[in-house]
Amino acid sequence: MEKYNPQKVEEKWQKFWEGKNFFKAVDNSKKKKFYLLVEFPYPSGSGLHVGHCRSYVGLDVIARKKRMEGFNVLFPMGWDAFGLPTENRAIKTGLHPAEVTKNNTTNFKRQEKRLGLSFDWSREINTTDPDYYKWTQWIFLQMFKKGLAYKAKMPINWCPSCKIGLANEEVINGKCERCGTEVIRKEKEQWMLKITDYADRLIDDLKNVDYPERVKTSQIEWIGRSEGANIVFQIKDSEEKIIVFTTRADTLFGCSYIVLAPEHPLIERLKAKIENYKLVEKYIGKAKKKAERERKIANKEKSGIELKGIKAINPANGRELPVFVADYVLLSYGTGAVMAVPAHDQRDFEFAKKYNLPIIEVIKPEEEEMKKTFLGLKNGAYEGEGVLVNSGRFDGLNSLRARKRIVEWLSKKKLAEKVVNYKLRDWVFSRQRYWGEPIPIVYCRHCWEKENLQAKKDKLQEGKDYVIIEGREYKVVPVPEKELPVELPETKNYFPTEKGDSPLAKIKDWVEVKCPVCGGLAKRETDVMPNWAGSNWYYLRYCDPKNKKELAKKRLLKYWMPVDWYNGGMEHTTLHLLYSRFVYKFLWDIGAVPKEIGPEPYKKRTSHGVVLAAGGEKMSKSKGNVVNPDDVIKEYGADTLRVYEMFMGPFEQAIPWDTKGVKGARRFLEKVWKMKEKVIKGKEKDISLLSLVNETIKRVSNDIETLKFNTAISSLMTLANEMDKREKITIDSYATFLVLLNPFAPHITEEIWQKIGLKGYCFQQKWPKIRNVKLLEKEKKQLIIIEINGKVRDKIMVKPDISEEEAKEIALSREKIKKWLKGKKVKMIIFVPNKLINIVI
Repeated sequence: MEKYNPQKVEEKWQKFWEGKNFFKAVDNSKKKKFYLLVEFPYPSGSGLHVGHCRSYVGLDVIARKKRMEGFNVLFPMGWDAFGLPTENRAIKTGLHPAEVTKNNTTNFKRQEKRLGLSFDWSREINTTDPDYYKWTQWIFLQMFKKGLAYKAKMPINWCPSCKIGLANEEVINGKCERCGTEVIRKEKEQWMLKITDYADRLIDDLKNVDYPERVKTSQIEWIGRSEGANIVFQIKDSEEKIIVFTTRADTLFGCSYIVLAPEHPLIERLKAKIENYKLVEKYIGKAKKKAERERKIANKEKSGIELKGIKAINPANGRELPVFVADYVLLSYGTGAVMAVPAHDQRDFEFAKKYNLPIIEVIKPEEEEMKKTFLGLKNGAYEGEGVLVNSGRFDGLNSLRARKRIVEWLSKKKLAEKVVNYKLRDWVFSRQRYWGEPIPIVYCRHCWEKENLQAKKDKLQEGKDYVIIEGREYKVVPVPEKELPVELPETKNYFPTEKGDSPLAKIKDWVEVKCPVCGGLAKRETDVMPNWAGSNWYYLRYCDPKNKKELAKKRLLKYWMPVDWYNGGMEHTTLHLLYSRFVYKFLWDIGAVPKEIGPEPYKKRTSHGVVLAAGGEKMSKSKGNVVNPDDVIKEYGADTLRVYEMFMGPFEQAIPWDTKGVKGARRFLEKVWKMKEKVIKGKEKDISLLSLVNETIKRVSNDIETLKFNTAISSLMTLANEMDKREKITIDSYATFLVLLNPFAPHITEEIWQKIGLKGYCFQQKWPKIRNVKLLEKEKKQLIIIEINGKVRDKIMVKPDISEEEAKEIALSREKIKKWLKGKKVKMIIFVPNKLINIVI
């Protein structure tokens, strides 16, 4: 018997598939299209890990099944290759980031091909390719023209050691992810994208897509839409006012103090009146060192300091209120000021207890059940609805009605205004790095002077029309589209600067450029885009990846879009999904994407669970517990790895790696390999096996569509075990089994297909359909276990309610049972209807 050699088999078929371009998607085919998208990876130096494999193999299984079902499948792959990790690697190794990227993508591609993934490599894209990022820059320019891209000074996370700005995601426990230095907050000019203009649509359009509820919830909570009111608190003996946003105007009479964010500009304006300003300044300095994520933590101990000498007036009752500054209030949300109602907000309650501030009850529970459980305000705040008390003319009103009435009352005095607020902030789109897409903007002093824009300054928008560089105004000039791409210059010096500018600022002959408007000397923007930039429209480029004249042809976008199924990591279901939906909606609005496609880029989104190390720990280099797929493939084969990753547990759950499971998958494939020796010609006539084959077709088909890969493989193992019990297997049943297994283990099934003389190729067969349905409905089967002296020796499928005589006759005629009975005397046969036959010898 020929031994199963996975490396030889897999190398053979991978070369064959690649040579024939079997997986190339056909533009405008008459077949129904199916666009299947997996998140393209960041090609890190360590290469693919088994977590990547799980996602890619899962979607590859779906792609292969869809092709067998007659779909024209687009299943592309590319590289999200700009960003900090590659730059870090370059600094560490001395290799240029471009060389690091090339080495990494080459390795990733080798590994993906070695897995037998059926990607359409003719559509490969790379975000660092100028032919690609030309269109990333083009999208930025369209946003700039529409007023959605602007420059603003804002606080950012700053690493004093690396001398770069960090995204929130790059700050771990208040420290730089790269070097571990304590991160501080620093004000810096940043390019911003006005995603807030799309906030309502990003929520409302979720009803049109097939996303898991937890994904929709994370999107909605991140945007954080809330309807409320801005309420005016006058500062005593001053013209200054504090504007507070609240969703609970019904609790206004219970407000006992005001809290400002440390960055609130009012503090600086009231500096002369604040009696303890030095202490306040010291507190603000400490607060600014904390990352925003750290300040948001709900259960951390609240800290703050009173602005002595400052009082705010409650517009509802004229009560004078102390004003505090506290780091748990963020300038980026609402107005950067909070009206504190300790009786009805737990955070305010804890703060009031700590600083001995009044706790005034203004809402009492209305529902009888709430009254029974309400213990007063000794142990905490009551945050529910109810009836107003201690609220003057509004006493006795239901809180929901009171909310509206109080705002209307104050609005007449011009002390309140109904507003909708969002937690979502505009997207910070600048990075002070080298390895990123250059922002296609120049700054021209000549244009400013020539057009006498100084006189028009009051009518112009800083950040959109002009910027101030070292105290001088410059006109903001977009690079003409015909001059795109603005290519990243070659340099050996890509280290951060002492000032914290991008390394590009040091390349004088690149920075100094002719103004495209006046021809005078101008300066390029030296910040680059974040690595999010290229990954938020890549799914569109796959439709037409070689196009040099436009982002993609409209007819190809119309054919392929929207994406039918998009899978990625759960960690990307908030920001990446939100940003890419925003960019798509903008392109749809300006007509770059055909209207017929609709306002959402993805019909369906799913997520996979991470692969953990043995014992349930997270895989990491430092712990030495990372599993390299190359090692697994070398020892067991790619098909074994594919089958194991799909069988290891529910696709959407985190699952620990288990080498025993890998060995089990290998044993299963070896069994499948050996079974080919039993094959005989002919159609399946054994009704019990035919019934199991049909049940397997049904289960595997449904399980693949619902990402239940583990139960699909379990069904295939059950069928294989049943077939292996037989002395002979009809080619009819075995061929069906091979086709069902092919998406999971494409190499071994293809090799067996050829060896047993079947026509064509296994991967090009039609997906099996249930056969003899009428016969099976007529002959519904029941599993009967056959035991000998109480030990299971065989299983048979029989019609329900079969008689004892018929069951005995079938059982005694089975070849396996005859073998066990040879030379033995049957003492008795025990029959349990529809369950078992026990032959006592």
